[in-house]
Order: sequence, then C-alpha cells, then structure tokens
Amino acid sequence: MENVSSHKHFILNGFAELGELRPVVFVPFFLMFAVALLANSLLLYVVVSRRSLHQPMSVLIASMACVDLCLPVFFVPNMLLSFLFDWRGISLIGCLVQMHFIHFFGTFQSTLLVWMALDRYFAICTPLYYHERMAPQRFLKFIIPLVVRNVLIITLFVGLAGSLSFCSGVINHCFCEHMALVELACGSTAINNLAGLAAVFFIPVFDFLVIAASYVVIFSCVLRSGRSGTRALHTCVTHIIVITLSLTVALIAFLSYRVKNSLPAAVRVFVSTMYLLFPSCFNPIIYGVRTSEIREQMLKMFVRTAPQT
Repeated sequence: MENVSSHKHFILNGFAELGELRPVVFVPFFLMFAVALLANSLLLYVVVSRRSLHQPMSVLIASMACVDLCLPVFFVPNMLLSFLFDWRGISLIGCLVQMHFIHFFGTFQSTLLVWMALDRYFAICTPLYYHERMAPQRFLKFIIPLVVRNVLIITLFVGLAGSLSFCSGVINHCFCEHMALVELACGSTAINNLAGLAAVFFIPVFDFLVIAASYVVIFSCVLRSGRSGTRALHTCVTHIIVITLSLTVALIAFLSYRVKNSLPAAVRVFVSTMYLLFPSCFNPIIYGVRTSEIREQMLKMFVRTAPQT
C-alpha cells in the first residue's frame, strides 16, 4: 500500500495552463513587484526622515507601507524564478513557513485599517484627548489584542494544514496558499475548512465591522456637532473603500475553492495572487499621495533633489 504521508516535497504548478507562454507572466508580476518595492520604500523613507510626519496617523501609514513592502518579498521572488527558470519545488516545511508569513503579514493590512479608524475616531470625536489616547502606552491596549488574535489564528490553521497527509505533491498555485495545500489532503479536511472560514470571519470580516461601526459613530459625531465633515468624510470614505475592496477580493479568493468546478484554475490563482500583491502596489498611492502632509513632504523632497538649471 502507498504511504499517503510520503509527500514532503511539492511542485508549485500555478498557471500551468499557459504552457510555454508561462514565462510571459513574468513581466506584469515583475513590474507590480518593482512598483510595490519602490513606492513603499519611498513612503517609508519620507515618513521616517521628516520629523513633522512623526505623528500617529503618519506612523500608521508607515506601518502599512512596511507590511506592503515585506509581504511580496515572501512569495513574489520565488514565483518570478519559477516563471523564468521553472524552479517550482518546495519542501513541506518551506511551504508552511511561507504560508505562515504570507497570511501573517496579510492580516495586518486589515488590522492596520482598524487602528487608523481608531485614530480618526479619537481625532474627530474626542479631539481634546487625542494625544493622550494615542500615546503609545495607551494605544497598546488596542494593538496587542489584535496582534495576538492574528498570531493565534494564523498559527492554528497553518499547524492544522501541516498535520495532514497528502496524496499529491502538485500544488496548483504559485505559492503556498492555505486551501491550495489543504485540497491535496487524503482524508477529511472539514476541520481545516472550518479553521479557514473562522480566519476569514474573525480577521477581515470582524475588522470590517469594527471599521464600519467606528465611522458610523464618526459621522454621527460630525452631524451632531454641526462641524464641517469634509475632511473626516474624505478620510473615512477612503478607508471604507479600501477595506471593502480587500474584503471582497479575500472572500472571492476563499470561496473560489468552494466553487472550483465553476472557475478555471488559472482564475483562482490569479485572484488570490492579486489579493496579496495589488494592495502593496496601490496602498502607497491611497495613503501616501492622498494624505496632504505626506504629499507636501514628497514634493519638497523632489524639488530639493531636482537638478538646478
């Protein structure tokens, strides 16, 4: 009898349908990777180097840039090499480590939006106590619980995935995505499916509900006070659009494995890849360029470094 637990080495077979055209995919993904690295590095440099930007919201935006800078590093280089040189092998341990880091950093994209929503709540609804409540020692009580939640949930479903026995060694994906690995298991995966569903509900869905509730309170506060809500509306709508798009793509990527007979494999791979890579490219624009203080500092930096004629 075949030892079903013998698969400890896997082949990442994403976009195999393209055949000899697979290397062509290298170009768009490389360009997106380059944009993510350059844009987020620039945003981090501007915030760190300008003392006037050492404020809570700017620090949170810099934290988002740090997450968006680190996240693609854990899967895009390996994916690009597989497109060019057909280097597609990965061990089970390497797969689980990659999975853990991808999902761990991925969760912080929505978690940071929660912290930004809290910042806006304190700034708009309790402006007199803003600096007191956003002091690091006080704000930690909002940071630590969400960090612990992310670590526990990610560690749980990655550990459950690593305990499975696998009947196949071919992962139909470009990196070690949780459900792409779980679907190779020989036995029942009900617990793994439940853990994945719980992760979606308790992280992005929960974060979305907290953000939505906080902005409802913010809008109510602005309307009751009679103050102009233009700036508050601008910031809040931007955050809501980002979290709504992120949650929608996350749910599509998650549910695509439940309706896989209706979707081509390449579509599932593309959606789940873009879910991770797309925000890293466009968050610096949304949170950097659209934030007036950061935009002004960027313009000053470019003006100073421009060659004089």
